[in-house]
Order: sequence, then C-alpha cells, then structure tokens
Amino acid sequence: MAIESNRLPADELEEFFSDIHPPFEHEEGAVIEANRCINCYDAPCAKLCPTHIDVPLFISQIASGNIKGSARTIFSANIVGAGCSKVCPVEKLCEGVCVFNLLKEEPIQIAKLQRFATEQALKEKWPLFFRKASNGKKVAVVGAGPAGLACAHALSLQGIDVTIFEKEEKPGGLMTYGIAAYKVTPEFCKEEIEYITAVGGIDLQVGKELGKDVSLTDLRNKYDAVFLGIGIGKTRLLHIPGEELEGVVDAISFIYTLRTSDYSKVAVGDKVAVIGMGMTAIDAATQCKRLGAKEVTLVYRRSESEKPCTNSQLGIARLDGCSVIWLASPKEITGENGKVKKLVFHKMKLGEIDPSGRRMPAETGETFTLDVDMVIKATGQLPFDELISKSSILARDGRILISDHAETNIPGVFAGGDAVNGGKEVVNAVEEGKNGAKAILAYLEI
Repeated sequence: MAIESNRLPADELEEFFSDIHPPFEHEEGAVIEANRCINCYDAPCAKLCPTHIDVPLFISQIASGNIKGSARTIFSANIVGAGCSKVCPVEKLCEGVCVFNLLKEEPIQIAKLQRFATEQALKEKWPLFFRKASNGKKVAVVGAGPAGLACAHALSLQGIDVTIFEKEEKPGGLMTYGIAAYKVTPEFCKEEIEYITAVGGIDLQVGKELGKDVSLTDLRNKYDAVFLGIGIGKTRLLHIPGEELEGVVDAISFIYTLRTSDYSKVAVGDKVAVIGMGMTAIDAATQCKRLGAKEVTLVYRRSESEKPCTNSQLGIARLDGCSVIWLASPKEITGENGKVKKLVFHKMKLGEIDPSGRRMPAETGETFTLDVDMVIKATGQLPFDELISKSSILARDGRILISDHAETNIPGVFAGGDAVNGGKEVVNAVEEGKNGAKAILAYLEI
C-alpha cells in the first residue's frame, strides 16, 4: 500500500510503542497497594473473573511478602495470567466491581498487582508447577493462542504428551499478532510462552496450518484426542462501493503488520478513518496516531453509551488526539486514480431495542463526508467457515458447536476460545482452554 505520512523520529516511535501501563517500580509500592484490599468475603472481583482467580488471596500474599505464592495462586487459575494483567478490560471485570467503587474511592489496582507477581515469576523462571510422569496418552492442540496454550499446559501437568500445531511462525495467537504493542510487546509474548511450555511434555510445531499442513482426520488417527483453538479470521467486509480502493485495509491485517514489521516501515495515511469501536478499532486508531498520522477519526454507528470498548480504552485514543464520531455508518468510499479520497456516511439515530438490549441504529436520510487517504475496517471478525465445514464439524453462524463438556459433534474432538464464543476477551479463551482440558481428561478417563 503506497501510503506515506510525516514520519516521527525512530526514538519517538519506540517510546510511543512502549509499555502504556508501567509496573510498580518497587516492591514497597505493590505491598502498600495490596494492603488497601479488605479481603472481601465472597469477593465480587473473583466471581467476575472468567478464570476465577482468587483475587483476595493473591493480593494478601503480596501484602505478606509471599510473591512466589501469589504468582502460583494466579497461574493455578490462569496460566496466561501475566498477559491478562496487561490486556484484560479490568474496568468491566474485577476492578469494575471492587467494593471501593461503591465508596467513591479508587478500586484496588488488581491488574497491576497481578502483573507484579506474575512478571517476577517469569523473570526468575520460578518452577511453580511440576508435570506428572508421561502416561502414554497423546493429545493434539490446534492453535497456540491463549485457549490452546491453557489447554496444553493443563493436559501436560497430568502426564499427557501434547503437540501444538500453530499456523503462524510464532505462537501466542491474538497476544502475539493482534494486540497493540504498547499493551504487550513481542518480547513479552515470547517470554510468557516459554514459561508456559517450560513445564515439559509440550511439543510446539509452528508453520503447521489445519486443512493445509495437517488434517483433522490424520490428527484423530494419530492422537487420543484433539482440541481446536483456531480462533477467528479476517475482518468483516463493509459491503459498500469503493471498498476495493487502495488505502482501505482491515484492522487485523494492519495490526498484524505492525507486530511483524519495523514500525518505521508501516504505511499509514495523514487522514485516517477507523470504522468500529471495539478494542481492535482503538488499537488501530492509536497506532496510526503514534505512527505520525495527522488526523485519526473513530466512527461508530451507535451511541457512546453502547460502545463495546471500555472508557479507559477510549480515553487512550482521545489522549492520543483521535477524534470520535458517533451515530454514523459508512455508505460509500470514493477515490481518485484508484486511491481512497473520501468516505461518505449515513447519519444514524437510535431505533428499536434489539435482542441484546441495545437500541438498533437506523438511517436518518442525511449523509456527510470525510476527506481521508486511509480507511481501516474494525467491524468484527469472520469465522473460518470453510475450514470448519470441510472438517465436518457442526457450527452455527460460523461458531463451532460444542456440548456442555466442550466436545464437538465428532467424538474425541473438543474446542474452545474464539472459534466457539465468536470473539471474547483473552481471559475467556483461557477459561475455555481449561474447560477443554478437563473434558479431555474425563474422556481419556484420567
């Protein structure tokens, strides 16, 4: 894509893509924050965590100086707990229900405390878990994202020999390729995955794609069980005129390029419009601004009260200088010499309430236009329909259908993560990977 903009100096680019939420600088700071926690009975923070980390326990362990014990408490519930401490939308989860909110006080910095304990474990390479002797059972895990890694780790602990097949050249899935670098760096992802697989019994094979390099039939024949953590695919099309013009890209591909390239070589426009308001849209918008785009506008078809991103995520975009337009839906992209020049929008209004409880946006009949030289689509991702159907796996709306025990319609084949839930948080994928492991252990009668 032949788009250029006024480039920022290399040192500024590195700074803009560095850690946006720095950790505690000293243990004393973590201990002081941990001592604010009142250790609620039936703590709402633990109940709302999809992986059910015992939050009061790990915080009290930090308060008492037992950092290693705190890390073990976290990892026992969420082996990807270090990464989740950086990317979880905590204001919608644990910190959002902290009782201090009711007192109009700042909630306990749960994510920062979780990061403090888990990063020490990674840095010191603490061996907190020990694998049972191999029992001769073999399981194939397809996908080395959070769901696949959580499943593989849980199975390996019970003496099962696990082989993970990952289509990319690096493991980690969304964490490695689909999240802004200021949240998790490639170096951190590598360190976390090495820590997870260090338990042993996990053979990680990269560059192995299901349906191309390996088939589900072969995996079923060679392994005692299979877990599918294949995630979901590319961004949905807008289905409007001009979508094929040069300068129109999807957010997933844009962030993937950022994660796999030198920042200074990534193409970005001067006037960028980002369609969508989820985490991926926010990441794409902020990355554009930090790469040197002069104007970045986030556009969403619903109102601010119905946005899928959190207030803190939107706050980052606004602090970076991104503009926001609510109640607008793309109508047409126009160009010149094959390159995008303008984006025409329908003005929207809120109509009837849909099944999710939100009011449906409806066209008002009015339009407006933005001058742009780059359009980024962040309108949700499509499932791997063709791959799923070729594998004879039952699905609905592209989502793999599973039983209450995470099993697909094919005996011995289990699934979890975004391929099943359609695209939730990293922490949800971890929990579904854990559930898949439990189901496989029961299936194998271990």
